[in-house]
Amino acid sequence: MQNPVAIAAVSEMKPGRYPDKSGYDLYLEVVRQFLAEWPIKPSDIQGLLACPSGMAEGGSNDIFVHEQLYEELGIQPLFADTMNAGGSTYGLMVQRAALAIERGIADSVLCVGAGKFPKVSTGGGESMARMVSHEIYEFPYGTFIPALYAQVASRHMFEYGTTPEQFAEVAVSSRAWALKNPDAMMYGSEALTVAKVRESRPIATPFHLYDCSIPVEGGAAVLVTSAAVAKRFSAQPAYLLGMGEYHSHRNIHQAPSLTDVGCRTAGEQAYRAAGLSPSDIDFAEIYDAFSVNPLVFMEDLGLCEKGKGGAFFESGASRPGGDFPVNTYGGLLSYGHTGDASGMSMIVEGARQIMGIAGERQLHKANAGIVHSYGGMMSEHSTLILGRQA
Repeated sequence: MQNPVAIAAVSEMKPGRYPDKSGYDLYLEVVRQFLAEWPIKPSDIQGLLACPSGMAEGGSNDIFVHEQLYEELGIQPLFADTMNAGGSTYGLMVQRAALAIERGIADSVLCVGAGKFPKVSTGGGESMARMVSHEIYEFPYGTFIPALYAQVASRHMFEYGTTPEQFAEVAVSSRAWALKNPDAMMYGSEALTVAKVRESRPIATPFHLYDCSIPVEGGAAVLVTSAAVAKRFSAQPAYLLGMGEYHSHRNIHQAPSLTDVGCRTAGEQAYRAAGLSPSDIDFAEIYDAFSVNPLVFMEDLGLCEKGKGGAFFESGASRPGGDFPVNTYGGLLSYGHTGDASGMSMIVEGARQIMGIAGERQLHKANAGIVHSYGGMMSEHSTLILGRQA
């Protein structure tokens, strides 16, 4: 980055079930919690980015969330928008905020999101499948989201000999980290084993129940600022060293490859911008709607050899005490998948590790970390590289 930009403050609601709160109620709760946790006043916020609330509420397309929020905050931002790119929304928000700060449009931009996961019992599962499936070539054949992702896992098994047990190792690793995170949905539960994952209820071959993320509700906020402003709020900001994005396809049948869907390109951009290589990275936070995602993306980010993702997770390297920690907060697999806001969790954790405020799960070495998220059917990719030094 030509002019240093940093994440100065982060806050996340404890994921759970909030039946009495609408998506927008959760937004307000996130902002209240953020302002209570940090020495920040609404007047310190010059820009505001939000995501449409209501994926779980009939698919409402509320493109004016940012207007509601800045009116509630009593500010007139210099830079504001409501944007949506699925799970990559918040990674792209951080990138848009950084560009605005670099160009002098604003010194600080609050990125905020909240979400309620669609309820399958009220048709939410079908509406989500319709949302990510082609109306002619996919949806009429009975698509549902786990089955679409299972195609990726099956192809990786075919091309590289990856086994269902190696996908299960991803879930085992995430659960081990969740047991160190009091906010995780699975905190206080039993440790997972490969056998337990494989014995859980089948969902879509090769996935079983524990290969799938946990649908919950919640939200988070991230304040992106210039380096000078960041030092007012944090003794150790998380500096944005590099960033990249890539948009590959809309529907999964149009993906040029099921084992290389765009993550690689976004990662290469981020490394190039940061002047770093995969060997310089200490940990990774990767969007994991299903156990296949971290395995494939570790390869595409150059953090392990292509086709060796299964062996990497099988080695235990990603777990607490391992050589290369992955999803240190428990991942969406064991922390919780907060619907519209799920892409926030890995950014918050990545920043916390860099800032040295991750509690019991704080890594001894966290000088540089990579955060990767995606939206749609692995269609839209965002990669961030965070570090302790600008």
